[in-house]
Amino acid sequence: MENFTFFPATKYVFGRGVENQVADQLKVFGMKKPLIVYGKGSVVRSGLLDRVRKSIADAGIEHEELGGVQPNPTDDKVYEGIALAKEKGVDSLLAVGGGSSIDTAKAIAAALPYNGDFWDFYCGKAKVTKALPVGVVLTIPAAGSEGSGNTVITKISDMRKLGMGSDSLRPKFALMNPELTFTLPPYQTAAGITDMLAHIMERYFSNTPEVEITDRVAEGVMKAIITEAPKVMADPENYDARANIMWSGTLAHNGVCSGGRVEDWATHALEHELSALYGVTHGAGLAVMFPAWMTYAMRENPGKLAQYARRVFDVEEADDTKAAAIGIERLKDFLTSIGMPVTMKGLVIENADTALLAQKVTESKGDTFGNYIRIDRDTARRIYDLAK
Repeated sequence: MENFTFFPATKYVFGRGVENQVADQLKVFGMKKPLIVYGKGSVVRSGLLDRVRKSIADAGIEHEELGGVQPNPTDDKVYEGIALAKEKGVDSLLAVGGGSSIDTAKAIAAALPYNGDFWDFYCGKAKVTKALPVGVVLTIPAAGSEGSGNTVITKISDMRKLGMGSDSLRPKFALMNPELTFTLPPYQTAAGITDMLAHIMERYFSNTPEVEITDRVAEGVMKAIITEAPKVMADPENYDARANIMWSGTLAHNGVCSGGRVEDWATHALEHELSALYGVTHGAGLAVMFPAWMTYAMRENPGKLAQYARRVFDVEEADDTKAAAIGIERLKDFLTSIGMPVTMKGLVIENADTALLAQKVTESKGDTFGNYIRIDRDTARRIYDLAK
Protein backbone atom coordinates (compact mmCIF):
# COMPACT_ATOMS: atom_id res chain seq x y z
CA MET A 1 0.00 0.00 0.00
CA GLU A 2 1.23 3.49 -0.93
CA ASN A 3 1.24 6.55 1.36
CA PHE A 4 -1.87 8.66 0.85
CA THR A 5 -3.89 11.62 2.12
CA PHE A 6 -7.67 11.44 2.37
CA PHE A 7 -9.39 14.82 2.63
CA PRO A 8 -13.19 14.36 2.91
CA ALA A 9 -14.00 18.05 3.05
CA THR A 10 -17.63 17.89 1.91
CA LYS A 11 -20.62 17.92 4.24
CA TYR A 12 -23.24 15.53 2.86
CA VAL A 13 -26.88 16.14 3.80
CA PHE A 14 -28.86 13.18 2.48
CA GLY A 15 -32.57 12.35 2.33
CA ARG A 16 -36.06 13.53 1.54
CA GLY A 17 -36.53 17.29 1.36
CA VAL A 18 -32.93 18.23 2.14
CA GLU A 19 -32.85 20.71 -0.76
CA ASN A 20 -34.95 22.97 1.47
CA GLN A 21 -31.90 23.40 3.70
CA VAL A 22 -29.91 25.24 1.05
CA ALA A 23 -30.08 28.64 2.76
CA ASP A 24 -29.06 27.13 6.09
CA GLN A 25 -25.98 25.53 4.53
CA LEU A 26 -25.02 28.70 2.67
CA LYS A 27 -25.03 30.51 6.01
CA VAL A 28 -23.02 27.79 7.74
CA PHE A 29 -20.25 28.23 5.19
CA GLY A 30 -20.44 32.03 4.98
CA MET A 31 -21.63 32.08 1.38
CA LYS A 32 -23.38 35.47 1.23
CA LYS A 33 -23.91 36.02 -2.52
CA PRO A 34 -23.74 32.81 -4.54
CA LEU A 35 -23.88 32.43 -8.30
CA ILE A 36 -26.41 29.66 -8.99
CA VAL A 37 -25.21 27.48 -11.88
CA TYR A 38 -27.68 25.14 -13.57
CA GLY A 39 -28.47 23.39 -16.84
CA LYS A 40 -30.93 23.65 -19.68
CA GLY A 41 -34.34 23.17 -18.17
CA SER A 42 -35.01 20.17 -15.94
CA VAL A 43 -34.38 22.05 -12.70
CA VAL A 44 -36.71 24.76 -13.98
CA ARG A 45 -39.47 22.43 -15.19
CA SER A 46 -39.44 20.41 -11.97
CA GLY A 47 -39.84 23.52 -9.81
CA LEU A 48 -36.57 22.79 -7.99
CA LEU A 49 -34.92 26.05 -9.04
CA ASP A 50 -37.91 28.03 -7.77
CA ARG A 51 -37.71 26.24 -4.41
CA VAL A 52 -34.00 27.00 -4.16
CA ARG A 53 -34.61 30.64 -5.05
CA LYS A 54 -37.37 30.92 -2.44
CA SER A 55 -35.23 29.31 0.26
CA ILE A 56 -32.43 31.76 -0.45
CA ALA A 57 -34.69 34.81 -0.74
CA ASP A 58 -36.59 33.98 2.46
CA ALA A 59 -33.25 33.92 4.26
CA GLY A 60 -32.32 37.35 2.91
CA ILE A 61 -29.46 36.01 0.78
CA GLU A 62 -28.71 37.72 -2.54
CA HIS A 63 -27.79 35.63 -5.56
CA GLU A 64 -27.04 35.72 -9.29
CA GLU A 65 -27.78 33.04 -11.89
CA LEU A 66 -26.00 31.31 -14.76
CA GLY A 67 -28.26 28.90 -16.63
CA GLY A 68 -27.89 26.85 -19.80
CA VAL A 69 -24.97 24.59 -18.92
CA GLN A 70 -24.90 21.71 -21.41
CA PRO A 71 -23.83 18.07 -20.99
CA ASN A 72 -20.08 17.75 -21.63
CA PRO A 73 -19.72 21.35 -20.38
CA THR A 74 -17.76 23.80 -22.47
CA ASP A 75 -15.39 26.67 -21.83
CA ASP A 76 -17.69 29.36 -23.27
CA LYS A 77 -20.12 28.94 -20.38
CA VAL A 78 -17.24 29.12 -17.90
CA TYR A 79 -16.04 32.40 -19.42
CA GLU A 80 -19.60 33.73 -19.29
CA GLY A 81 -19.83 32.79 -15.62
CA ILE A 82 -16.47 34.37 -14.79
CA ALA A 83 -17.53 37.67 -16.37
CA LEU A 84 -20.90 37.63 -14.61
CA ALA A 85 -19.37 36.76 -11.24
CA LYS A 86 -16.84 39.57 -11.50
CA GLU A 87 -19.48 42.09 -12.57
CA LYS A 88 -21.91 41.16 -9.78
CA GLY A 89 -19.38 40.55 -7.03
CA VAL A 90 -20.41 37.04 -6.07
CA ASP A 91 -18.50 35.32 -3.29
CA SER A 92 -19.44 31.67 -3.90
CA LEU A 93 -20.97 29.17 -6.31
CA LEU A 94 -24.09 27.02 -5.93
CA ALA A 95 -24.50 24.26 -8.51
CA VAL A 96 -28.04 22.93 -8.90
CA GLY A 97 -27.97 19.85 -11.13
CA GLY A 98 -25.51 17.14 -12.06
CA GLY A 99 -21.85 16.85 -12.96
CA SER A 100 -21.91 19.37 -15.80
CA SER A 101 -23.28 22.16 -13.63
CA ILE A 102 -20.96 21.25 -10.76
CA ASP A 103 -17.88 21.08 -12.97
CA THR A 104 -18.73 24.45 -14.52
CA ALA A 105 -19.20 25.96 -11.07
CA LYS A 106 -15.83 24.57 -9.95
CA ALA A 107 -14.10 26.02 -13.00
CA ILE A 108 -15.54 29.46 -12.24
CA ALA A 109 -14.64 29.08 -8.56
CA ALA A 110 -11.03 28.33 -9.48
CA ALA A 111 -10.84 31.13 -12.03
CA LEU A 112 -12.02 34.04 -9.93
CA PRO A 113 -9.00 34.30 -7.56
CA TYR A 114 -6.61 33.67 -10.49
CA ASN A 115 -5.12 36.38 -12.71
CA GLY A 116 -4.69 34.24 -15.83
CA ASP A 117 -6.89 32.16 -18.13
CA PHE A 118 -8.82 29.46 -16.24
CA TRP A 119 -7.83 26.98 -18.98
CA ASP A 120 -4.28 27.13 -17.60
CA PHE A 121 -5.47 24.77 -14.85
CA TYR A 122 -6.74 22.22 -17.36
CA CYS A 123 -3.76 22.19 -19.71
CA GLY A 124 -1.26 21.96 -16.86
CA LYS A 125 0.18 25.48 -16.93
CA ALA A 126 -1.03 26.29 -13.41
CA LYS A 127 -2.38 24.59 -10.30
CA VAL A 128 -5.36 25.64 -8.22
CA THR A 129 -4.25 26.83 -4.79
CA LYS A 130 -7.40 28.66 -3.75
CA ALA A 131 -10.97 28.92 -4.98
CA LEU A 132 -14.33 30.37 -4.06
CA PRO A 133 -16.48 27.97 -2.01
CA VAL A 134 -18.88 25.71 -3.91
CA GLY A 135 -22.17 24.19 -2.72
CA VAL A 136 -24.28 21.60 -4.51
CA VAL A 137 -27.92 20.57 -4.80
CA LEU A 138 -27.54 17.26 -6.63
CA THR A 139 -30.10 16.05 -9.16
CA ILE A 140 -28.16 13.50 -11.21
CA PRO A 141 -26.13 10.72 -9.53
CA ALA A 142 -23.31 9.97 -11.95
CA ALA A 143 -20.18 12.09 -12.01
CA GLY A 144 -19.52 12.11 -8.26
CA SER A 145 -18.47 15.74 -8.63
CA GLU A 146 -20.52 16.63 -5.55
CA GLY A 147 -17.81 15.08 -3.36
CA SER A 148 -14.63 15.31 -5.41
CA GLY A 149 -12.15 18.04 -6.22
CA ASN A 150 -12.25 17.15 -9.92
CA THR A 151 -13.76 18.97 -12.87
CA VAL A 152 -13.80 18.30 -16.64
CA ILE A 153 -14.38 20.96 -19.32
CA THR A 154 -14.28 20.87 -23.14
CA LYS A 155 -12.51 23.68 -25.01
CA ILE A 156 -14.62 24.43 -28.06
CA SER A 157 -11.86 25.84 -30.28
CA ASP A 158 -10.06 22.51 -30.64
CA MET A 159 -12.67 20.18 -29.04
CA ARG A 160 -10.23 19.14 -26.33
CA LYS A 161 -11.83 17.69 -23.21
CA LEU A 162 -9.54 17.87 -20.18
CA GLY A 163 -9.88 17.46 -16.45
CA MET A 164 -8.06 18.82 -13.43
CA GLY A 165 -8.43 18.54 -9.70
CA SER A 166 -7.66 20.20 -6.38
CA ASP A 167 -8.86 19.70 -2.83
CA SER A 168 -9.66 23.43 -2.92
CA LEU A 169 -12.50 22.55 -5.29
CA ARG A 170 -14.23 19.95 -3.13
CA PRO A 171 -17.74 21.29 -2.48
CA LYS A 172 -18.36 22.60 1.02
CA PHE A 173 -21.73 20.87 1.11
CA ALA A 174 -23.88 18.60 -1.03
CA LEU A 175 -27.65 18.34 -0.55
CA MET A 176 -28.74 14.93 -1.86
CA ASN A 177 -32.42 14.00 -2.11
CA PRO A 178 -33.00 10.76 -4.07
CA GLU A 179 -36.53 11.91 -4.88
CA LEU A 180 -35.04 14.54 -7.20
CA THR A 181 -33.82 11.68 -9.42
CA PHE A 182 -37.22 10.00 -9.89
CA THR A 183 -37.90 11.75 -13.21
CA LEU A 184 -34.52 11.14 -14.83
CA PRO A 185 -34.91 9.50 -18.27
CA PRO A 186 -33.88 5.81 -18.33
CA TYR A 187 -30.93 6.46 -20.64
CA GLN A 188 -29.57 9.21 -18.39
CA THR A 189 -30.03 7.00 -15.34
CA ALA A 190 -28.14 4.15 -17.01
CA ALA A 191 -25.36 6.45 -18.21
CA GLY A 192 -24.95 7.73 -14.65
CA ILE A 193 -24.76 4.19 -13.28
CA THR A 194 -22.07 3.40 -15.85
CA ASP A 195 -20.12 6.54 -14.96
CA MET A 196 -19.98 5.67 -11.27
CA LEU A 197 -18.94 2.08 -12.01
CA ALA A 198 -16.18 3.44 -14.25
CA HIS A 199 -14.94 5.78 -11.51
CA ILE A 200 -14.43 2.80 -9.24
CA MET A 201 -12.84 0.67 -11.95
CA GLU A 202 -10.29 3.38 -12.76
CA ARG A 203 -9.13 3.05 -9.16
CA TYR A 204 -9.56 -0.70 -8.87
CA PHE A 205 -7.40 -1.67 -11.85
CA SER A 206 -4.09 -0.98 -10.17
CA ASN A 207 -0.76 -2.76 -9.92
CA THR A 208 -0.25 -1.58 -6.32
CA PRO A 209 0.03 -4.69 -4.12
CA GLU A 210 -1.53 -5.28 -0.68
CA VAL A 211 -4.53 -2.96 -1.01
CA GLU A 212 -7.07 -5.45 0.26
CA ILE A 213 -9.13 -2.92 2.19
CA THR A 214 -9.75 -0.56 -0.74
CA ASP A 215 -10.17 -3.55 -3.06
CA ARG A 216 -12.96 -4.84 -0.84
CA VAL A 217 -14.58 -1.41 -0.47
CA ALA A 218 -14.51 -0.95 -4.25
CA GLU A 219 -15.87 -4.44 -4.90
CA GLY A 220 -18.67 -3.93 -2.40
CA VAL A 221 -19.80 -0.66 -3.97
CA MET A 222 -19.62 -2.14 -7.46
CA LYS A 223 -21.68 -5.16 -6.43
CA ALA A 224 -24.22 -2.86 -4.78
CA ILE A 225 -24.54 -0.81 -7.97
CA ILE A 226 -25.03 -3.95 -10.06
CA THR A 227 -27.70 -5.15 -7.62
CA GLU A 228 -29.59 -1.86 -7.34
CA ALA A 229 -29.42 -0.77 -10.98
CA PRO A 230 -32.10 -3.19 -12.30
CA LYS A 231 -34.45 -2.07 -9.50
CA VAL A 232 -34.07 1.57 -10.50
CA MET A 233 -34.55 0.82 -14.19
CA ALA A 234 -37.69 -1.22 -13.49
CA ASP A 235 -39.18 1.17 -10.91
CA PRO A 236 -37.83 4.72 -11.25
CA GLU A 237 -39.61 5.86 -8.07
CA ASN A 238 -38.15 3.13 -5.85
CA TYR A 239 -36.76 5.46 -3.18
CA ASP A 240 -34.40 2.98 -1.53
CA ALA A 241 -32.90 1.83 -4.82
CA ARG A 242 -32.47 5.45 -5.94
CA ALA A 243 -30.88 6.27 -2.57
CA ASN A 244 -28.40 3.42 -2.85
CA ILE A 245 -27.47 4.45 -6.39
CA MET A 246 -27.11 8.12 -5.41
CA TRP A 247 -24.81 7.35 -2.47
CA SER A 248 -22.81 4.90 -4.59
CA GLY A 249 -22.08 7.66 -7.09
CA THR A 250 -20.60 9.78 -4.30
CA LEU A 251 -18.53 6.98 -2.78
CA ALA A 252 -17.24 6.08 -6.24
CA HIS A 253 -15.45 9.39 -6.62
CA ASN A 254 -14.83 11.02 -3.23
CA GLY A 255 -11.66 9.06 -2.44
CA VAL A 256 -13.07 6.23 -0.32
CA CYS A 257 -12.12 3.69 -3.01
CA SER A 258 -8.73 5.28 -3.69
CA GLY A 259 -6.55 5.07 -0.61
CA GLY A 260 -3.05 3.68 -0.95
CA ARG A 261 -3.09 2.76 -4.62
CA VAL A 262 -1.81 4.05 -7.97
CA GLU A 263 -4.90 4.70 -10.09
CA ASP A 264 -5.26 4.24 -13.84
CA TRP A 265 -7.66 6.68 -15.61
CA ALA A 266 -6.63 5.60 -19.11
CA THR A 267 -10.19 4.70 -20.10
CA HIS A 268 -11.51 8.10 -19.09
CA ALA A 269 -8.80 9.69 -21.24
CA LEU A 270 -9.82 7.52 -24.19
CA GLU A 271 -13.51 8.33 -23.67
CA HIS A 272 -12.95 12.07 -23.30
CA GLU A 273 -11.71 12.23 -26.88
CA LEU A 274 -14.68 10.16 -28.05
CA SER A 275 -17.25 12.44 -26.42
CA ALA A 276 -15.37 15.59 -27.44
CA LEU A 277 -15.21 14.54 -31.10
CA TYR A 278 -18.61 12.86 -31.47
CA GLY A 279 -20.69 14.49 -28.72
CA VAL A 280 -21.72 11.25 -27.04
CA THR A 281 -22.98 11.03 -23.47
CA HIS A 282 -19.99 10.46 -21.19
CA GLY A 283 -21.42 7.42 -19.39
CA ALA A 284 -22.45 5.79 -22.66
CA GLY A 285 -18.97 6.40 -24.05
CA LEU A 286 -17.49 4.70 -21.00
CA ALA A 287 -19.81 1.71 -21.55
CA VAL A 288 -18.14 1.32 -24.93
CA MET A 289 -14.55 2.11 -24.00
CA PHE A 290 -14.16 0.16 -20.76
CA PRO A 291 -14.82 -3.32 -22.23
CA ALA A 292 -12.51 -2.44 -25.13
CA TRP A 293 -9.74 -1.32 -22.78
CA MET A 294 -10.24 -4.41 -20.60
CA THR A 295 -10.08 -6.70 -23.63
CA TYR A 296 -6.72 -5.23 -24.63
CA ALA A 297 -5.40 -5.03 -21.07
CA MET A 298 -6.12 -8.68 -20.24
CA ARG A 299 -3.64 -9.75 -22.92
CA GLU A 300 -0.82 -7.98 -21.08
CA ASN A 301 -1.91 -7.99 -17.46
CA PRO A 302 -4.87 -10.26 -16.64
CA GLY A 303 -4.36 -10.52 -12.86
CA LYS A 304 -6.57 -7.72 -11.49
CA LEU A 305 -9.10 -8.23 -14.27
CA ALA A 306 -9.44 -11.85 -13.17
CA GLN A 307 -9.88 -10.79 -9.54
CA TYR A 308 -12.57 -8.35 -10.66
CA ALA A 309 -14.38 -11.10 -12.55
CA ARG A 310 -14.29 -13.48 -9.60
CA ARG A 311 -15.17 -11.04 -6.84
CA VAL A 312 -17.63 -8.75 -8.62
CA PHE A 313 -19.30 -11.14 -11.10
CA ASP A 314 -18.71 -14.41 -9.21
CA VAL A 315 -16.81 -16.03 -12.08
CA GLU A 316 -15.57 -19.52 -11.24
CA GLU A 317 -12.56 -20.05 -13.50
CA ALA A 318 -9.02 -20.87 -12.36
CA ASP A 319 -7.18 -19.49 -15.40
CA ASP A 320 -6.71 -15.73 -15.08
CA THR A 321 -7.04 -14.84 -18.76
CA LYS A 322 -10.16 -16.97 -19.19
CA ALA A 323 -11.66 -15.56 -15.99
CA ALA A 324 -10.96 -12.01 -17.16
CA ALA A 325 -12.61 -12.69 -20.53
CA ILE A 326 -15.74 -14.06 -18.84
CA GLY A 327 -15.84 -11.05 -16.53
CA ILE A 328 -15.71 -8.68 -19.50
CA GLU A 329 -18.64 -10.47 -21.12
CA ARG A 330 -20.64 -10.30 -17.90
CA LEU A 331 -19.92 -6.58 -17.62
CA LYS A 332 -21.13 -6.11 -21.20
CA ASP A 333 -24.25 -8.15 -20.44
CA PHE A 334 -24.96 -5.94 -17.43
CA LEU A 335 -24.46 -2.74 -19.40
CA THR A 336 -26.69 -4.00 -22.20
CA SER A 337 -29.36 -4.99 -19.67
CA ILE A 338 -29.68 -1.38 -18.46
CA GLY A 339 -29.80 0.02 -21.99
CA MET A 340 -26.20 1.03 -22.57
CA PRO A 341 -24.33 0.52 -25.86
CA VAL A 342 -21.13 -1.53 -25.80
CA THR A 343 -19.83 -0.65 -29.29
CA MET A 344 -19.35 2.56 -31.24
CA LYS A 345 -22.06 1.36 -33.61
CA GLY A 346 -24.36 1.29 -30.59
CA LEU A 347 -23.46 4.96 -30.12
CA VAL A 348 -24.47 5.53 -33.75
CA ILE A 349 -20.89 6.29 -34.73
CA GLU A 350 -20.19 4.77 -38.13
CA ASN A 351 -16.60 4.59 -39.35
CA ALA A 352 -15.06 6.33 -36.35
CA ASP A 353 -11.72 7.94 -37.14
CA THR A 354 -9.67 5.88 -34.70
CA ALA A 355 -6.38 7.31 -35.97
CA LEU A 356 -7.57 10.83 -35.14
CA LEU A 357 -8.88 9.72 -31.76
CA ALA A 358 -5.53 8.11 -30.96
CA GLN A 359 -3.69 11.24 -32.10
CA LYS A 360 -5.85 13.50 -29.94
CA VAL A 361 -5.59 11.38 -26.80
CA THR A 362 -1.79 11.25 -26.95
CA GLU A 363 -1.63 14.97 -27.62
CA SER A 364 -3.75 15.48 -24.50
CA LYS A 365 -2.17 12.89 -22.21
CA GLY A 366 1.39 12.51 -23.55
CA ASP A 367 3.17 9.96 -25.70
CA THR A 368 2.28 7.25 -23.19
CA PHE A 369 -0.34 7.23 -20.45
CA GLY A 370 -2.16 4.86 -18.12
CA ASN A 371 -0.77 2.86 -15.21
CA TYR A 372 -2.30 -0.62 -15.26
CA ILE A 373 -0.87 -0.93 -18.77
CA ARG A 374 1.01 1.76 -20.64
CA ILE A 375 -0.72 3.09 -23.73
CA ASP A 376 0.95 4.79 -26.69
CA ARG A 377 -0.65 6.08 -29.90
CA ASP A 378 -0.62 2.68 -31.60
CA THR A 379 -2.10 0.97 -28.53
CA ALA A 380 -4.77 3.66 -28.24
CA ARG A 381 -5.79 3.09 -31.85
CA ARG A 382 -6.01 -0.66 -31.25
CA ILE A 383 -8.28 -0.08 -28.27
CA TYR A 384 -10.49 2.30 -30.24
CA ASP A 385 -10.67 -0.32 -33.00
CA LEU A 386 -11.77 -2.93 -30.45
CA ALA A 387 -14.59 -0.57 -29.45
CA LYS A 388 -16.07 -0.43 -32.96
